[in-house]
Amino acid sequence: MTALAAPHADGCPSGLAPPDGSQQDDVSAFVRRTKGVNHLDLLVRGAKCGGCLSKIEGAVNALSGVDTARLNLSNGRMSVTWQGALTGHQITTSIASLGYGVSAYSGEAVASTEQTEERQLLIAMGVAGFAAANIMLLSISVWAGVGEMGSATRQTMHAISGLIAFPAVLFSGRHFFKSAWAALKHRHVNMDVPISLAVILAFSTSVWETMAGGPHAYFDACVMLLFFLLIGRFLDARLRRRAYAAAHDLAALQNRSVTRIDQTGAASAARAENITAGDQLLLASGERAVIDMQIIHGDSEVDESMVTGESLPNRILPGATLYAGSVNLGQPLTGTALKAASDSVLSDIARMLEAGEQRKSAYRKIADRAVSLYVPFVHTTAALAFLSWLVIGGDVRVAIMIAVSTLIITCPCALALAAPVAQVVASGRLFKSGIYLKSGDALERIAAIDHIVFDKTGTLTIGAPQLIEGDASAAALPEAARLARASRHPLSRALVAAAGPGDIAPSVTEQSGLGLEADIDGVHYRLGSAEWVGIDKRSASDGPTLWFAAGDAAPVQFRFIDKPHSDAAATIRQLKSMGIGVEILSGDKPQAVSTLAVQLEIETWTAEATPQSKADHLETLRQAGKSLLMVGDGLNDAGAMSLAYASLAPGGAMDISQAVSDAVYSGGISSILEILKTSKLARQTMLQNFGLAAVYNLIAVPIAVTGHVTPLIAAIAMSASSLIVTLNALRISLPKRATA
Repeated sequence: MTALAAPHADGCPSGLAPPDGSQQDDVSAFVRRTKGVNHLDLLVRGAKCGGCLSKIEGAVNALSGVDTARLNLSNGRMSVTWQGALTGHQITTSIASLGYGVSAYSGEAVASTEQTEERQLLIAMGVAGFAAANIMLLSISVWAGVGEMGSATRQTMHAISGLIAFPAVLFSGRHFFKSAWAALKHRHVNMDVPISLAVILAFSTSVWETMAGGPHAYFDACVMLLFFLLIGRFLDARLRRRAYAAAHDLAALQNRSVTRIDQTGAASAARAENITAGDQLLLASGERAVIDMQIIHGDSEVDESMVTGESLPNRILPGATLYAGSVNLGQPLTGTALKAASDSVLSDIARMLEAGEQRKSAYRKIADRAVSLYVPFVHTTAALAFLSWLVIGGDVRVAIMIAVSTLIITCPCALALAAPVAQVVASGRLFKSGIYLKSGDALERIAAIDHIVFDKTGTLTIGAPQLIEGDASAAALPEAARLARASRHPLSRALVAAAGPGDIAPSVTEQSGLGLEADIDGVHYRLGSAEWVGIDKRSASDGPTLWFAAGDAAPVQFRFIDKPHSDAAATIRQLKSMGIGVEILSGDKPQAVSTLAVQLEIETWTAEATPQSKADHLETLRQAGKSLLMVGDGLNDAGAMSLAYASLAPGGAMDISQAVSDAVYSGGISSILEILKTSKLARQTMLQNFGLAAVYNLIAVPIAVTGHVTPLIAAIAMSASSLIVTLNALRISLPKRATA
């Protein structure tokens, strides 16, 4: 036996409702008021689908004075802004009246709730699976003994099955029963209402048949139904928690203390969330900024790769703006906070992540669309079968048995497996190629993309500068490397990598923003910027460079380049031949981006893009009808990646970028070609499987409604349909399809 799926009232899946269906807390203390506008963040429990989202947002927006009401399905966070006399209690009451739990939002509460839900679903799934295995052993004995087993023995077998099923149905089914009751109590219908009806009806009929000594009972179908449904619920809960992990990790970056300087000049630690615009802050060497600030004192180099994607440090002087996420690599810096922590660049990216999660959670998968059409048909057929047999034969018992048999034999076994089995096989094929797929529905989205937006540094390029050796620089390399070994600057490390192992010059000193110097055997050496060695900056060549001067000798220039991946040009050409648009969207300098674009024959490119401008650019492309794939590796890409239709990250990407991506690949970008080919093949296989499932049901429904069904026939039919779609999906992994 297998799972029976049913739709939400709007065709979308629903999740677990809160224990009492309407739990709410006093949230008045959590309302924030700024310039006459009230703001409240709520945690809504039990909302898992687009129908839930529309219903909740609609109810809150209908309240007088509400400006905005946005619910994120991935983490349950709802942000509400309003004006006037409306209270937080009135808002929570409107949500609770729909059957959802609601309380003040807390990141820790979300994590705890998600983990608790996962654990409960896993335990319930284990109980249902254990019970199903034992009941199936008894059912097989009954099927095998048809015609030979006595009625008393068969009735005993059914009774034992019922005793096993009863506690399993109560324990494992409570998730669905509570959700269904909460919806019905508030005069709504969700997915769990028909599921609960099918379980209760099948169990009750089986008890009736057992007590009457009937030949058939469906205890195995009840428990197997719950088992398969709980598998889906558990996997959904796991994926939602992982999706939220990206925003949670980013929040952890912001949840730090900062050093605030008061009017007397005294420094003290303060929580970032308590900082307001105008506060004076101190950023120590090696510290990461969590608040956007304008520098008023200090001269240092900062690593802005997290914000801009630029791999090389930038020198920052008084008057410059330092964005949250940047790391101070040199001398301490003092600055004035430009905004509150909640309005920093990091917070903007966090909001993009939440918006992206919400957009993807509203995406309806092929399986969802198929189920939304299929399940109403099955339930309507079962109801018509019941009424028809009741009218024809007048026997309520027979009519109920036919209706239940119709529900069981048409349980969407093949339909339930059609998409997952194709996703599993496709994921296995990708894994063998060094590609880790994050979610099954990503295959469907990736298969539909027609435009790819690439970040530059670390994605199209290697992500680390490499020395371009010349005659003069090659001769000076050993001595220059002695100074470079005392620095952690990326260009110094590239110089050392080219020179190989060696000693460090004694007494090396570093001047922030300029370079290194040391006296060796009476000769003064300098390594750093052009101005550091006395070269007019206007006459220096463009691109990343270091200059080395030994005494009075003419300075020698070391030039560097961030080389593209060896397979980048070939991959771009092949993507174009497939009719897919390609462009570069980078935070790097225009010259570096244009040079790479010419190398890879990419006509469209954008440089010096901020995280927000990247997101805005993708939104413009989306509104133009593009199905976008974003490929990036940094925090500055994470917001845009989450908002894209689909996204990929290389194996060396930041954790947050990997978390928001749909797949992570190792090696060069040629892996993208394999992802595209496998995704298209998987989507094709899913559609084939749905066709096979439809054919099976066209055959099974007439058999069921005419009363020609026994448990043995039903089991064989459903097993055969499942086997067919599974074998079809396995073709994805066949060697001959590797270049499909």
